[in-house]
Amino acid sequence: MMTELLDDLDQHQAICRELLGVAQAEGLALRNHEYPGGAAKFDQSRKALLPVLARSVDQLKQHRLRWQKLPSPERARHPEIAAQLRQTQDALMKILTLDRENEQLFLRQGLLPPTHLPSLNRQRPHFVANLYARQGRPRGETD
Repeated sequence: MMTELLDDLDQHQAICRELLGVAQAEGLALRNHEYPGGAAKFDQSRKALLPVLARSVDQLKQHRLRWQKLPSPERARHPEIAAQLRQTQDALMKILTLDRENEQLFLRQGLLPPTHLPSLNRQRPHFVANLYARQGRPRGETD
């Protein structure tokens, strides 16, 4: 099970690196005002990665259920999995940060239609933490 989990985490990180590359290239194009002609390219890249990402997330969900059923001493014997999970979370945070920066560039350059403006909840910094709290999961709790 551990080898499978590590392999799937590696594959998931590879997908995250691809998404990060798309976000970085899109940001560069936006900063250089070269975006309008390349919009379709970035959209196609994201759309191609979406089903691959969805399958990867589904696999990781299954692993997570099995991982959580293991006793704590067993999980403690595999620190490499915790390290992989942290790396994956770091990559996701970079992607989200770049995506938000790109969204701001879209707005500043008038490339985002008003119907696609971000929700007001995105402007509330503790919105996600409050959602977790309402669902009964303490902040900072990790699996």
